[in-house]
Amino acid sequence: MDSALIPEGVKRCPLWQFALGIAVVGAVLLWGVYAMLLVWIKGLNQTNMNDAYGFALWIWADLTIIALGGGAFFTGFLRYIIGIEDLKNILNYAVLIGFICYSSALLILGLDVGQPLRGWFIFWHANVHSMLTEVAFCLTVYFGVLTIEYLPLILENRQIDKVPFFHNLSHNLHGTMAVFAATGAFLSFFHQGSLGGVPGVLFARPFGYREGIFVWPWTFFLFTWSAAAVGPCFTILITRITERITGKKLVKENVIQMLAKIAGWMLATYIIVKIIDTIYWATVTAPSKGFTLMDFYSNNPFYGIWILVLEIVVCGIVPAVILVNKNWRENKRMLAVGVSLAVIGVCVNRWVMILQVLAIPVLPFESWNMYIPSWQEIATTILPIAYGIILIMLSYRYLPVFPQEKELNPVEG
Repeated sequence: MDSALIPEGVKRCPLWQFALGIAVVGAVLLWGVYAMLLVWIKGLNQTNMNDAYGFALWIWADLTIIALGGGAFFTGFLRYIIGIEDLKNILNYAVLIGFICYSSALLILGLDVGQPLRGWFIFWHANVHSMLTEVAFCLTVYFGVLTIEYLPLILENRQIDKVPFFHNLSHNLHGTMAVFAATGAFLSFFHQGSLGGVPGVLFARPFGYREGIFVWPWTFFLFTWSAAAVGPCFTILITRITERITGKKLVKENVIQMLAKIAGWMLATYIIVKIIDTIYWATVTAPSKGFTLMDFYSNNPFYGIWILVLEIVVCGIVPAVILVNKNWRENKRMLAVGVSLAVIGVCVNRWVMILQVLAIPVLPFESWNMYIPSWQEIATTILPIAYGIILIMLSYRYLPVFPQEKELNPVEG
């Protein structure tokens, strides 16, 4: 039965080995589910959030995975709107990764709101003056778009495709996918930007506050830009990890190089603008509010000046140079270093824009606010990772995720 569901012409590991892998990751998943139930049953007292940290580990994870999921909207934009045909060979995987990221983001939000049964209040009693309302709308609708983009892949399963209705539905969905890609790019631009706009308008939190263009602080555009730059890097990184685990070449090198080159230039331009933004903030915006640069950094292990160097130099300039340079980019080890550093960089950026903003004292009698997440917060943050691994395992085994797999592994056919 299992072999009949596997795509034709490819080889997969024995069922027992696959089941064992699912069981191991499933155990981690169940640990996260247990913590999730504790949060839903007993409430947010299961966390270490406090008056200083209303936004904490969950929101950092939420913003990070939304940024990493940006590979779906940007790759779709490049494939369907710009017309880069070769990217169709990695687009399925980008969509799958995006689907995992955005469904995980919604799950985390379901935890963070404390009373998920009242989640519909966001839509029915919308605060039209809040950027988070726009985020909630765009996030939910874009997840619907990703579901529609992922659906044809499910319908192309070897057995499902034999049903005429599903075969025709899949074909028709493929024909209209450009519309969904354009819609997804539009929605992603606004919710990625608004997530960045939230710290940018916090006048009482000078570390995050930015001046801007019309009604948008600069962080609005920086968040969208960074997601478009790093999202494809994350897609490349997960593709390489998948190839390493399966022992197969799944995507042709020219496709990887093309996506890496585009991501490199996006990252390079982003980091230039980010440096300009940081210099202006440190020399103009912060002093105008009575602060110096070092007021925002501490000797504590979490928020020293090292974090600025890590974000901009180590995980910004270095990966941008690697990905833009053709010789370095074509070296597999250097490419892996480049995309890995870029991914770490966006994680650090979201960390400082969420948690460091809240940690910094803003009144003379305040001190630095420290925060260590509870095990329930950690378990529920790991939960989406386990869920994502399981969905990737199932999709890789039973769906034609990689169009070039048979061509690159002819012995199997």
